[in-house]
Amino acid sequence: MKIDAMVSGANLRDVQRLSPLFEQAGFDGIWFTEGGRTAYLSCAAAALATTRVTIGTGVAVAFPRSPMVTAQVAWELADATEGRFVLGLGTQVRAHIERRYSSAYERPGPRLRDYIRSVRAIWRAFQGDDKLDYRGEFYNFTMLGDTWTGGPIAHPDIPIYAAAVRPWMLRMCGAEADGVHVHPFHSRRYLDDVVRTSVDEGARRAGRRPESITLAVPIMSVVGDSNEELDRWRERARMQIAFYGSTRTYRGVFEVHGWHETSERLYESQRSGDLAAMRAAVTDEMLAVYAVESSWGELADAVIDRYHGAADRVIMYFAGTSDVTCVNNAFMTDGMTAAVVLLSLS
Repeated sequence: MKIDAMVSGANLRDVQRLSPLFEQAGFDGIWFTEGGRTAYLSCAAAALATTRVTIGTGVAVAFPRSPMVTAQVAWELADATEGRFVLGLGTQVRAHIERRYSSAYERPGPRLRDYIRSVRAIWRAFQGDDKLDYRGEFYNFTMLGDTWTGGPIAHPDIPIYAAAVRPWMLRMCGAEADGVHVHPFHSRRYLDDVVRTSVDEGARRAGRRPESITLAVPIMSVVGDSNEELDRWRERARMQIAFYGSTRTYRGVFEVHGWHETSERLYESQRSGDLAAMRAAVTDEMLAVYAVESSWGELADAVIDRYHGAADRVIMYFAGTSDVTCVNNAFMTDGMTAAVVLLSLS
């Protein structure tokens, strides 16, 4: 099991400064999200500041960018990292794609499948293995002169991970992707009963080995050595669960535990702007199911207990690694460094 960091909202100078620190602490990879910053630019800054760690988008929004644009950027990052880059793609939700990006969202699952296939076809053309002649359901690419090709590179086999929550998309990942970016809002039961089962089914249908599909799992963690520190992270985790749970796409994560009405309550509270009600809807029992809680010294054991056999890569979604302020103030502790070492041996 590999242990990774996730970074969100850092400017490029901070990425350049912090990425070597993650590498020195023993992390296996660094994933960059797309919020107010561009994941690909962050990956470029990290690529030039590190030599060992995996660098990836976790995840980049697919549909607003042509597959040709994505393929070109990923190709350059694979070259710059000497094969350490992983392309992580996601659909986002309809409101963002249509209203924030003014892009098409219809049938997002099949559209992402076609996107992945077309990106790979473009890469084969870049490498000179095939002429570009991709004709898919949503995308068509039939022209690529020598002037516009990325040209052959030493590491052309770029892994693609796709974000997935529901069974159809998870099966698609098993059939088409090299890995799955599991959503941070999950439980061990959801991983076993829904994620792993669906991915394996998709892989077998496609004639692939299920164990060849990497599960990259961001974990919500509540870590501290004092009650004050633990309380602060509990409330942050509680609100993060409430935020994700208010989106109906994720209701299945509640329902697998029998909490059938929670998602609708959160949705209505979110619409009315009632943050107190959202916070109250996430009980301590739910918090224990969806977040890992421990002291810094016991973090490695807590993560291993929860995720051994269920995750190939665990990503510290937050325990001081997801934003610059927390990295500066809390991440580089002896406890975190020790946890990284112990997890790398698991």
